Amino acid sequence: MYKHLFFDLDHTLWDFDRNSAESLTEIYHTYQLVNIGITSSELFSDHFIRINKQLWSDFDNNRISHAYIRQHRFPLVFASLGVNDTSCCVELNDAYLQLLPRKTHLTESAREILDHLQGRYELHIITNGFDEIQATKLASSDITHYFTHIVTNEKASAKKPDPRIFQYALAVSGAAVADSIMIGDNYEADILGAKTLGLDTVFYNPKGDRVEEKPTYDIKHWKELMAIL
Repeated sequence: MYKHLFFDLDHTLWDFDRNSAESLTEIYHTYQLVNIGITSSELFSDHFIRINKQLWSDFDNNRISHAYIRQHRFPLVFASLGVNDTSCCVELNDAYLQLLPRKTHLTESAREILDHLQGRYELHIITNGFDEIQATKLASSDITHYFTHIVTNEKASAKKPDPRIFQYALAVSGAAVADSIMIGDNYEADILGAKTLGLDTVFYNPKGDRVEEKPTYDIKHWKELMAIL
């Protein structure tokens, strides 16, 4: 039924939270953040991941810019932890952007499902990330070779859930809506965005979140995808 499979990257195949937590732990110890009152790397990471997730949601919905995220996320984390001195935040953000894309962790069974699908389908990425950073993530985790096209918001001049990024992905891959499916973890960006074009969707939903508009398929584990495709 399907010929082209379009995957989201962050949180879907590439384990953003684990890679982020690992990067933040390194930053916490390198910059000795315990000395400014942040009591543990786990606390630092938990606050960062929560705030960063909200900022990226605001970015997806055109409420803030990418530059705003880079400028404000560490000060917001510090404020949430009751730390007033934000003088090191620019340096921390630079360090984070150097460390994060070089982490290698994938979500559970992601490589197994990619091995299973390779050669059976044309595989592509649609991501709201930026060219250089996403390319580094793919290379670091050794999954670039699985994908024919890597579509970023930078290349498409649009970001999910804007239908233009999906239209761009279909055009560059030569895919038709009827033989394509979008696979991702972000309900608004990946699932609702793809549905505006009539694309079938797979909601990668490990936590079992309930949603109003049903995707074509809802899975908690990658092995469930084998039964669908």
